[in-house]
Amino acid sequence: QLQLVESGGGLVQPGGSLRLSCAASGFRLDYFAIGWFRQAPGKEREGVLCISMSGGSTRYADSVKGRFTISRDNAKNTVDLQMNSLKPEDTAVYYCAAAGDCFSGASLYDYWGQGTQVTVSS
Repeated sequence: QLQLVESGGGLVQPGGSLRLSCAASGFRLDYFAIGWFRQAPGKEREGVLCISMSGGSTRYADSVKGRFTISRDNAKNTVDLQMNSLKPEDTAVYYCAAAGDCFSGASLYDYWGQGTQVTVSS
């Protein structure tokens, strides 16, 4: 069974950093494009960043420009989301998802993790 598992969430003060990791069991992440999404209470799930099979990244959320980056570690079979200069509005449940290519629409992703909570608050 193909599973994705996110880790690294938590409580951080504004201006702080977190590194989220998406790990897979049962398949190689480098066979897929991997997207990071987030969903805040009462809001729709939005795409944040995606990394293609070839390693190119696509940003879907303008609000994270210059602050968030996505990367692959093929040796560990993970895709990481580095989040710097965090703001309270970044508070959300963060999900990773796998698809054949990078898409902005969540419905186009085939496999999802259970999510990890990120809370930015003083």
